[in-house]
Amino acid sequence: MPYDHRNTARRTLALALAATGCCAVLAGCATSQASPPAGKDQGATRSESGTQSRPPFASASAPASPSAPRTTHAPSAAQGSGSLAGRTIVIDPGHNSGNFDHSTEINQKVNIGTNRKECDTTGTSTNAGYTEASFTFDVSHRLRDLLTARGAKVVLTHDGDRPWGPCIDERARIGNAARADAVVSVHADGSAAGNRGFHVILPAKVRAGSADTAKIVAPSRALGERIVDRFARATGTSPANYIGSGTGLDVRDDLGGLNLSTVPKVFVECGNMRDPKDAQLLTSSTWRQKAAQGLADGIATYLEG
Repeated sequence: MPYDHRNTARRTLALALAATGCCAVLAGCATSQASPPAGKDQGATRSESGTQSRPPFASASAPASPSAPRTTHAPSAAQGSGSLAGRTIVIDPGHNSGNFDHSTEINQKVNIGTNRKECDTTGTSTNAGYTEASFTFDVSHRLRDLLTARGAKVVLTHDGDRPWGPCIDERARIGNAARADAVVSVHADGSAAGNRGFHVILPAKVRAGSADTAKIVAPSRALGERIVDRFARATGTSPANYIGSGTGLDVRDDLGGLNLSTVPKVFVECGNMRDPKDAQLLTSSTWRQKAAQGLADGIATYLEG
């Protein structure tokens, strides 16, 4: 999840290990949140910073390692509707499992155009300790496989080859340097229990410092709308009930990954890891394949016009 939404206060959640008596504090997609007061859009995330500490354990029903085996399913009817040959797509797996061991590095501030924010965060986790970084890495690989099967050139911002990061400004530069036709940053939210569903974050029109999103606002919205439609179809889940007023879309001007992009880009919060029902989906390899399929179909529908 990217970041403490409409609440600048950092929130942390202690995950206790009953067997050992020890605990760790986990940062949400930037911050993990305790139950916030009721109200519009409460509990979503918005800061690109958080307290970093390794989660105590991983869910028994989900792989703790990015190298966990994946099953690539046969293409859906939507996936087979056209070719993506000649198209370049950048997939940005949110966070990095190594961030837990590199708090000094990821807390260094970088320029996001409008101001400066921390390089990266650890991300959130389910109550059982399945991390967002593991989720995003897995879904991103599934998505890569689906898109390359359709002929696209796929670039990952990181692929288990870096001890931490990359920083949010570098993630944007990777998409820009690739001259990507579309960039999708894969995330999962860390909101309050009861907040369910997915949403797509779109860039606002920003012109400040080194940020100028004027040219990508419209195409990014078109990309986001296609993803909302196809993701819902593929996964059987609904747009978030706590943000976006049921549209599945949220426009933000505070994310460096969007502010610094010169190509169409969106963030996708695939579900809320802190809600037990959503967590059950996110930790299912079968559902993660559906999520990847929905993302692939949405991207393809956008690129194929």
